Amino acid sequence: MKKLPNTESVECELDQGWLTVWFNQPERRNPLTDEVVSDLQLICDAIEDERSIRGLTLRGRGGFFCAGGDLKGFQNMADASKDDVIEMSETIGRLLYKLDRLPMVTIALIEGAAMAGGLGLACCCDVTIGTADARFAFSETRIGISPAQIARYVMQKCGDSTGRRLMLSAARFAGDEAAGLGILDVVVADSSGLTEAERKIRADVLACAPGAVAATKTLIRELAKLSDEKKLHLAAENFANCLKGEEGVEGIASFLEKRKPSWYQEV
Repeated sequence: MKKLPNTESVECELDQGWLTVWFNQPERRNPLTDEVVSDLQLICDAIEDERSIRGLTLRGRGGFFCAGGDLKGFQNMADASKDDVIEMSETIGRLLYKLDRLPMVTIALIEGAAMAGGLGLACCCDVTIGTADARFAFSETRIGISPAQIARYVMQKCGDSTGRRLMLSAARFAGDEAAGLGILDVVVADSSGLTEAERKIRADVLACAPGAVAATKTLIRELAKLSDEKKLHLAAENFANCLKGEEGVEGIASFLEKRKPSWYQEV
């Protein structure tokens, strides 16, 4: 693959085709600063067409996922023009948009806390895994702002009704409740449990064809926009492209020949 970008606010670890991105300002509880947003955007841009990257995991150093938007930065924007504030918000929005549409499987591993924009970032991921004692809140309305760019991804993750309630009330909840609300897909006891749960998902994903994973993510996203009649054709076209592609030919042949497909990778 092409070289990953140099980043200072986050750390990248690439292992057997799986990229882990660590938020790395634990002394500040890993805020979503302008630098972090910029670095994450660079990473997403670099890997969006890279099939050798089979998965992406977001995790925070120091036992803390992400505290959300940088409030000191927001305070400094108080004297900026409205256009500047809009530009800043749209920059975050573009990152969320890109993360949500990455072709590989994305995972958020959450311990300590995931708050506001940090939790919104996690909602863009395909799989969310958190510890039972992790703390969560869409806390924006408590400090007089709106959840803005994360709102649609929150409702995508946990549904319109639940998402509305959580964002309007800025309710606080922990890991076990987060699973019931649809925010977490898997709840584990501790940090080591996060690693083990992620390992199992990695093993499953690395047995799947990367192009088929990308096609499935596109299918899921596009189906929501279409009428029932158009869904039929889109699904059929999506399937035909996969079946007639190299992965479809290889996958069916490997199954019939009782062997592992070429993309299979041991963890």
